[in-house]
Amino acid sequence: MVFLLGILLFALLIGISIALHELGHLGTAKMFGMKVTRYFIGFGPKIWSFRRGETEYGLKAIPAGGFCEITGMTALEEVPPEDRDRAFYRQKTWKRVVVLSAGSITHFILGFIILYLMAATIGMPNLRNTAVIEEVAPCVQSVSKPDCAPGDVSPAGKAGFQPGDEIVAVGGTAAPTWTDVLKLTRDEFGSTEFTVKRGDRELKLTAEVARVDRQFQRADGSLYTKEVGAIGVVQQREFNYNVITAFGGATKYTGDMFVNTWHGLLKFPQKIPAVVEAIGGAERDLESPVSVVGASRLGGEAVERGLWPFFWLMLAGLNFFVGVFNLLPLLPLDGGHIAVNLYERVRNWIRKLRGMPAGAPVNYLRLLPLTYFVIFVGGAVTLLTVTADIVNPIRLQ
Repeated sequence: MVFLLGILLFALLIGISIALHELGHLGTAKMFGMKVTRYFIGFGPKIWSFRRGETEYGLKAIPAGGFCEITGMTALEEVPPEDRDRAFYRQKTWKRVVVLSAGSITHFILGFIILYLMAATIGMPNLRNTAVIEEVAPCVQSVSKPDCAPGDVSPAGKAGFQPGDEIVAVGGTAAPTWTDVLKLTRDEFGSTEFTVKRGDRELKLTAEVARVDRQFQRADGSLYTKEVGAIGVVQQREFNYNVITAFGGATKYTGDMFVNTWHGLLKFPQKIPAVVEAIGGAERDLESPVSVVGASRLGGEAVERGLWPFFWLMLAGLNFFVGVFNLLPLLPLDGGHIAVNLYERVRNWIRKLRGMPAGAPVNYLRLLPLTYFVIFVGGAVTLLTVTADIVNPIRLQ
């Protein structure tokens, strides 16, 4: 039951995000005096609607998006004479760009709000796996010595490490993540230089790396013991903020998520074959694309296991992804319409410099083949990911 409630909650929040996306278009269009005739959530047959002023608001049967209908989106549209001055295509370019980008901007704002509320309440996980020290242990533990004795001081303690320090290099080799620090330290013995960031300063600390026996797990689940180097520090896995510092924390996480989203988009095409293989029964790649169905299912698992940080991070990440994806310069995405409007503005500016009149509006009919191609590819990818999420879904480990 908790699992199903989690799925419904995540799906509901996605629906709210879509509604707010379209509300961004509606609000900015009305702010600039454009005529908005319809605002609907969903597609297909109409379930319910009401009219307020000149705009009809409502719900449709298929909960797979929404739309905001603005009069005169292109010069090809037939507009009544009384509405021509309010038609979208007759507005200044910057106003059109603001209206078109408002949906994505709404997603970015939602993502930031989610991250801020997380930071101010439950804290933020160490997403970048940085080697920030939460605790300097009193000793270096091992299989033969699992407990520290009174008066023990670890190599890190003797070297002057402090909670909050971030290790960035070991023995002169850059270590951008905690995993890198562990790997490099395990191969060291004796006097080793560590580069740490402490506030705005970068320090060099020398620690006597100890050799200890640690237990590890093989791929088949069996355990083995191996001698490794260690200095006695514990990674900070979660960052906590108050209502003031949460703004800085959320801003930093927003930047990280934008970078991850962009990298994910660049790698998106090469991940599609893995989705096809997963449908055929191959092991599902944890980084393979997921549909709303798969994301909602993961949200349900997160709620069932009490993994609320993962739930909210996934919702924030989805908003950032949709926002960035929607700005790609491809029709029928908002980014495609933005690209057309900017092209017209630059073209007319060049024509003006040459003493020529403004050119005719772009003929969208000529762009239909490309638009249909994008719709076909997008529909095919959606069908593939939905199928994979049903027959071979990604599961939380």
